[in-house]
Amino acid sequence: MGMGRGAGRSALGFWPTLAFLLCSFPAAVSPCKILKCNSEFWSATSGSHVPASEDAPEFCAALRTYALCTRRTARTCRGDLAYHSAVHGIEDLMSQHNCSKDGPTSQPRLRTLPPAAGDSQERSDSPEICHYEKSFHKHAAAPNYTHCGLFGDPHLRTFTDRFQTCKVQGAWPLIDNNYLNVQVTNTPVLPGSAATATSKLTIIFKNFQECVDQKVYQAEMDELPAAFADGSKNGGDKHGANSLKITEKVSGQHVEIQAKYIGTTIVVRQVGRYLTFAVRMPEEVVNAVEDGDSQGLYLCLRGCPLSQQIDFPAFPARAGDPGPRRAPAAPETFPYETAAAKCKEKLPVEDLYFQACVFDLLTTGDVNFTLAAYYALEDVKTLHSNKDRLHLYDRTRELPGGVAATARAPRPQPLLGALLLLALLPMFR
Repeated sequence: MGMGRGAGRSALGFWPTLAFLLCSFPAAVSPCKILKCNSEFWSATSGSHVPASEDAPEFCAALRTYALCTRRTARTCRGDLAYHSAVHGIEDLMSQHNCSKDGPTSQPRLRTLPPAAGDSQERSDSPEICHYEKSFHKHAAAPNYTHCGLFGDPHLRTFTDRFQTCKVQGAWPLIDNNYLNVQVTNTPVLPGSAATATSKLTIIFKNFQECVDQKVYQAEMDELPAAFADGSKNGGDKHGANSLKITEKVSGQHVEIQAKYIGTTIVVRQVGRYLTFAVRMPEEVVNAVEDGDSQGLYLCLRGCPLSQQIDFPAFPARAGDPGPRRAPAAPETFPYETAAAKCKEKLPVEDLYFQACVFDLLTTGDVNFTLAAYYALEDVKTLHSNKDRLHLYDRTRELPGGVAATARAPRPQPLLGALLLLALLPMFR
């Protein structure tokens, strides 16, 4: 049993280190599946660090399964710090528990937490502070909720209902406040193309009083887990742990995370190969930042930087030419009429979601982007507090100096065209 206690301390140090590495070094699209191996091991052991003596054979079988999983993904994980940490951690645990490398393996199982007596949804002794709405006094004004969403190639709807289409290739912060961080990684849809879509998403829920421990959720292309990175489905071992819960709505396609302690709902979907993100959050939480000056790249709050914005309504709508941004052109792209007809099937209202859908079909040729726009609008209907603002028709572009310019999306821009013509004249002299 002395050896078991030592193993427990080692494991307790190993997993937080691994979680830190996963969050601190976000990769682009990586075929390394170490996150899947980690989650399956934690599910198989129910997160137990110190197995009882009678459970040692089962624990060793889980370790062998874990080791087998890492070997299968070894070729694609070269240089991955999380992978190498996991390999060394497995070797250490097998040595401490006297596990042989040869022997039976186990099938992963989902970790389930027993419900509290008398309440299957939330512990009866959960502190009031762990339920955002209940913490408001009866006569206080109800909290004002806001919405942010990211989908497609990629299109951003900010907390202030600005709608932008952005380049933002690579890793970018969507949300960065005192309670949680959300980071997305956008990668080219086609090799060499500037058309990008979200291939990776990392959400960090920060430790909060007696409610939740720090939790990390990470999704990638073809990997939409129904649990946090440590295999758990709630906020940990604190009294208010169930104020943070993750629920799988559709296996491999739709996950919902409820963070009641901050009044927040997050929806993550995989549509086709890529991910979409939507959140409902109180204004108080949205603006809970330590230093406003450091939040310049908080996309959901400030929008995309001017240099990253794309004037997608000015895209040559009546031509199959994807324009200078798209090189090389996507194979089997649609003519405008076909793209508009396909989008009209799912999006009968010709708002900015419809226009975004057409834009994505013209630039990628991937019909799954139709569904991405459709589900993004469906999430708005569920999460947005102002039902009169579900459809947006005006696009917003940030001008230098932080001034927002709003224009009717399909309206022609004669002044812009004249300026472009003047700029090109020297080329023909």
